[in-house]
Amino acid sequence: MQHNKTNLQLIKNKYQSHTYHLVDQSPWPILISWTLFFMAIGAVLYMHGYNNGGLLLNLGFFLTSAVMYFWLSDIHIEGSFLGNHTKEVKNGLMIGFILFVISEVFAFISVFWAYFHSSIVPSVEIGGYWPPLGIVPLNPFSIPLLNTFLLLSSGAFITYGHHAFIAGKRVFTINSFFMTVVLAVVFTLFQYIEYTDSSFSIADSVFGTTFYASTGLHGFHVIVGTIFIFIGFLRIINYNVTKQGHLGIETGILYWHFVDIVWLFLFIAVYFWGSN
Repeated sequence: MQHNKTNLQLIKNKYQSHTYHLVDQSPWPILISWTLFFMAIGAVLYMHGYNNGGLLLNLGFFLTSAVMYFWLSDIHIEGSFLGNHTKEVKNGLMIGFILFVISEVFAFISVFWAYFHSSIVPSVEIGGYWPPLGIVPLNPFSIPLLNTFLLLSSGAFITYGHHAFIAGKRVFTINSFFMTVVLAVVFTLFQYIEYTDSSFSIADSVFGTTFYASTGLHGFHVIVGTIFIFIGFLRIINYNVTKQGHLGIETGILYWHFVDIVWLFLFIAVYFWGSN
């Protein structure tokens, strides 16, 4: 059945009068909206201590991951085997991804806005000091500085890997992507250690709220970017991409550099300036 569908799609592409891809009907958008809904409800129930909240959260996460796998598999088939991703389609996808990154930039701007609003002119409710009295900020020259080195090194590795991929140096490409994933995982591990050793929580005044909101949002993006790069790594190993057609690799690298840049602002503003 799938083979016949593929043949029909190839025939359709042959006689198509335009270079744009009209997406076929798919069950994945509506399904992922429901799985995300389950995951959100489960997260709220879990945070408020309700029974089976964690079960619903884990179920929603599992179902969301499964739907994403099947959805991305269909996109991979459309682009790699059916030839639907023409130059115009790729340009549209890249523009859409850039707009997505811009929306992420504004999400971080909102968090930084909240941080500077409270830190530049501390209110009387927190004693007129920043950090507020009783809060012991983290040492920026311990784990934060190490994580800065790890994340910037990962950005250098992924850039080198991209150039090696275009140059046809397969071994260097695989090694560079692998090192990027390893450094990203180590970064996340140290972030977890930092959180567990911290003397304040997200409930400790506006300092704790803005600290965990900003670094936590960035940490979530690091995890997403790590998955992004890891999938690209697997596709390179399996010869699923070429240097003429590797839009997924390019968007993953763009996303990772965005994560790097945001971390530099976080380190300077939240860790270094905010602790003095």
